[in-house]
Amino acid sequence: MAEISTVAYQDLRNYIQTNWKYIELQDEAGTPVVRLSPSDSRVQWTHLANDQTLKLQVVIKGIDSDITAPKTFTKSVIYNVPTGGSPLSSETFTPFTIESDQDELTVVHSISVPKVL
Repeated sequence: MAEISTVAYQDLRNYIQTNWKYIELQDEAGTPVVRLSPSDSRVQWTHLANDQTLKLQVVIKGIDSDITAPKTFTKSVIYNVPTGGSPLSSETFTPFTIESDQDELTVVHSISVPKVL
């Protein structure tokens, strides 16, 4: 079996960053609350160029018009489509409840694509 090159691993990371760009936050029942892309000002890639771990960050505030308080968040899920689709990566985190306009949640979803030796 042939191993792919370092360049190929970077190509995979570039593909993921370009195409797996929708992050969905879910509540404790696994129900979607909001799905956003980096075109939304609350979402951005935060890793450095050529990092093996890609980091997609989303910041949600109680004042956001698409968030109805109180709302508890427990999971982030990555998709390659704006609606529907199959989850490509999911990550749970310590439950956080937005209860007022002043509350703020920052989630960093990490996707690791290291070169396997």
